[in-house]
Amino acid sequence: MASPTQTKSNSGVEKYADINWDELGFDLVPADYMYVTKCGKEEYFTNGVGNIIPYANIAISPFAGILNYGQGLLEGLKAYRRDDGRVLLFRPEQNAQRMQTGAERLCMPSPSIEHFVEAVKQTVLANKHWVPPPRKGSLYVRPLLIGSGPVLSLVTAPEISFLIHACPVGNYHKGPLNLVVEDKTHRATPGGTGDFKTITNYSPVYKAIAQAKARGFSDVLFLDAVSKKYIEEVSSCNIFIVKGNVISTPAICGTILPGITRKSIIEIALGFGYQVEERVIPLEDLFDVDEVFCTGTAVVVSPVASITYGDKRVEYKTGAETVSKKLFDRLTGIQTGRIEDKMGWTVEID
Repeated sequence: MASPTQTKSNSGVEKYADINWDELGFDLVPADYMYVTKCGKEEYFTNGVGNIIPYANIAISPFAGILNYGQGLLEGLKAYRRDDGRVLLFRPEQNAQRMQTGAERLCMPSPSIEHFVEAVKQTVLANKHWVPPPRKGSLYVRPLLIGSGPVLSLVTAPEISFLIHACPVGNYHKGPLNLVVEDKTHRATPGGTGDFKTITNYSPVYKAIAQAKARGFSDVLFLDAVSKKYIEEVSSCNIFIVKGNVISTPAICGTILPGITRKSIIEIALGFGYQVEERVIPLEDLFDVDEVFCTGTAVVVSPVASITYGDKRVEYKTGAETVSKKLFDRLTGIQTGRIEDKMGWTVEID
């Protein structure tokens, strides 16, 4: 465990973990404590029943459902430090609802919304010294719901574990993104689990990402698996395009994750007076727009500088006078308490 240091804030002296906050990246630096609770497959998670324990490896059967059949869900949300030292969560009930939807798909019991939010609060409070100082980053919180009990047949694990661990993070990407369109590998297929945050959604795109990065690109933009004509998602985030006063994003259709940042940006954009379209977006639309940006818990709102498809490369507007920067400023202002939260999205950690 990192020994705490003390830093002055508007509310007095704050204790922080002893790391160099100015060099914080998106790297694995586990916080000191984690939350753990379990229940049987025919039981219910009980609100208030769970333990904060020191962060450590977990013991699990080699026959565990998560290890053999990928029965598991993950979530991601962040805790933010206000200028006065108080700590905020951003729309944690949305993560709880998404976990419940995914748990139903994977035949697992799931914590109630109240249980989920309270467990996140406990985890963040135990690791409060790991929440970065204002404007230095955030505490990334990772809830997991996994089939931890042993199975041999294709059945729900007899024991389900709900865990939460955390890690302080800075920016996921350094600067605007340069994307490449992938038309051979697909992130999701109709009837699959692309619209759920299942653990098995992510490793199948590792190869495409590695190949893209080897060619100098930041990330991969995937097309629909049926026609290969329509854009869907980047590897771990939603995508938006901007043309004049119209902001468009692929509609949620069973293969696209309903991102919480995506949902929030749509609401913010509507409040600014933009026209927002959730629709099928042909690949060709990318060749005639002003801006492109990505959204997600990790990437927040990240501008796209270029997209390459085959031998065609299209560049987009980035910088201070863009729609994406305007949306980024409003979103992060609400998340960090610098802008009044009129939407009721933030939850303070007591």
